[in-house]
Amino acid sequence: MIPFNRPFIVGKELFYIAQAVMSGKIAGDGIFTKRCHEFMEQQFGARKVLLTHSCTGALEMCAMLAEIHPGDEVIMPSFTFVSTANAFALRGARIRFVDIRPDTLNMDESKIEEAITERTKAVVPVHYAGVGCEMDTILDIAKRYNLLVIEDAAQGVNATYKGRYLGTIGQLGAYSFHETKNLISGEGGALLLNDESFVERAEIIREKGTNRSKFFRGEADRYTWVDIGSSYLPSEIVAAFLYAQLEEAEEITAHRQAVFNRYLEGFKGLAESGLAQLPSWPPECRHNAHLFYLILPTESVRDRLIGDLLGQGIHTVFHYVPLHTSPMGTAMGCADRALPVTESVSGRLVRLPCYFSLESEVQERVISLVTSILTR
Repeated sequence: MIPFNRPFIVGKELFYIAQAVMSGKIAGDGIFTKRCHEFMEQQFGARKVLLTHSCTGALEMCAMLAEIHPGDEVIMPSFTFVSTANAFALRGARIRFVDIRPDTLNMDESKIEEAITERTKAVVPVHYAGVGCEMDTILDIAKRYNLLVIEDAAQGVNATYKGRYLGTIGQLGAYSFHETKNLISGEGGALLLNDESFVERAEIIREKGTNRSKFFRGEADRYTWVDIGSSYLPSEIVAAFLYAQLEEAEEITAHRQAVFNRYLEGFKGLAESGLAQLPSWPPECRHNAHLFYLILPTESVRDRLIGDLLGQGIHTVFHYVPLHTSPMGTAMGCADRALPVTESVSGRLVRLPCYFSLESEVQERVISLVTSILTR
């Protein structure tokens, strides 16, 4: 079986885990957590980074920092993972979905203004496949309407928009280090604070609503409950694994780019004959080769390809079921507008195996079989 994804070790992951255990502190916010924070702050240019146990946790913290209350509205694409919406729905927000662009599959920035009302509090661009949204336009709209911009950069680690790293452009950002992402720690995430005014409260929310971080820095003589919060810290074992991956971030990205480019070259003929749409990205974006997908002419062709490949021992998958058509999205009244691109793309997209250790000969087999199935 050729899997869709395979976790990998690329550096000193196990060595650092052993160091963390031997240090006598594995509960979180130890030496490896601090190293991860410093790396991302220096490498990506975030003002402040806080590791979390997941990107979902980071997004939930964003919702709390944004002061989302029942009745507030938040704009985002429907073509995204459920955590993007859940984080804000948990605070009582009404989710206003907008359509995506047919080229990048990112939020269509031209559709945002029509979704804004007097209750709108934030816009949440999702950088699909590690390709940056049209952030200049989104920031301009947000500034004119006094809205927060919260980047869901779960797939966007080490990718850029006009030279700026995804996750560092809006006031808040969130990363994922889930085992399916480019840089992994099993489960894990990070909150990026690009506005200094959020830093102190973010530390409190992350530490169960206490001022524990200030206490450990010697800035308070005791710590106690001062705000709402929860337990968002990852363990030092997770942080140790992640730090080893961060050290090799450029090598990992370059390796994935090579895998991505082999697919591009291999499927050029399918694109030219109109049998498949390939990923695309604007010249101002440096993507991170997070995933490789094909958009096929119809849903039945997509489903046939997935089934035929599985029969040949190759695991491929579709992606998001649009949130506005889901049972929860419908119950919340989110299906209040037509999102034709989202609905069309979601039924025709297939993701191919794309991971660090994908051997070139295995990838060539995938390319050959996909081409054979779609041209027969």
